Amino acid sequence: MKKFWFSLSDKIRFLVIGGFNAGVSYLLYSLFCLVWGEGIYQIALALAWAISSVVSFTTQKFLVFESRGNWLREYAKCCTTWFFSYLINAGLLEFTVKILGLNVFIAQIIATLAAAVFTYCLFKKFAFRHKVRGAKGG
Repeated sequence: MKKFWFSLSDKIRFLVIGGFNAGVSYLLYSLFCLVWGEGIYQIALALAWAISSVVSFTTQKFLVFESRGNWLREYAKCCTTWFFSYLINAGLLEFTVKILGLNVFIAQIIATLAAAVFTYCLFKKFAFRHKVRGAKGG
């Protein structure tokens, strides 16, 4: 099974694992909005992203990019990636709620999908990128 999984393109693996991670984050977001009220949607977003980041880091590291790099260094890079992805998500969430008038649940789905493309690019090119040993000039 492992051989098959890693024979898939990292884009496919990212879609599957990213979908799982987005689901975890969205469930947390929805739970916070339902418990504390939809008016706190930005706080719910921040809390959901903070909690789900640990799950996301672990699944991306091992199941998407199969990284063997330094945990702390990669986690710091992931946090940097998530910071920018979070800003995009929060901005789009605010736009879709305040300007387009969508409810906070639909708005978060749209914002998450848009931020996912950005997140994939930064994970691949920054957070889990490693120098190839023995390469010329490196």
